[in-house]
Amino acid sequence: VQLQASGGGLVQAGGSLGLSCAASGRTFSRYSMGWFRQDPGKEREIVAAISWSGGMTSYADSVKGRFTISKDNANDMVYLQMNSLKPEDTAVYYCAATRLLGVSTSPHQYDYWGQGTQVTVSS
Repeated sequence: VQLQASGGGLVQAGGSLGLSCAASGRTFSRYSMGWFRQDPGKEREIVAAISWSGGMTSYADSVKGRFTISKDNANDMVYLQMNSLKPEDTAVYYCAATRLLGVSTSPHQYDYWGQGTQVTVSS
């Protein structure tokens, strides 16, 4: 699976951004997906994850109620809608795919990674 993330940018605190991740190469619908983020010098952390069918989701406590992950198996896409952004949401965001069928929250569980997209939230 090849993954291509897009949609990052600069936004003021309180604003919104939508990230997209396009998948290609294998049967996308069989993969569960996740969005991670990483600041320089810090470990990569889970932001949100979704099961292969889209029926189960999981969110980091820091983004619950503000971010929404969704999966479009018909078009091989996964999305992350980010609302009420805060400066602490600033990071490089990565989409990832795993062959595990449930919701996976550890980066070690993921098999494929897209390139990162920078999200910067100004105060």
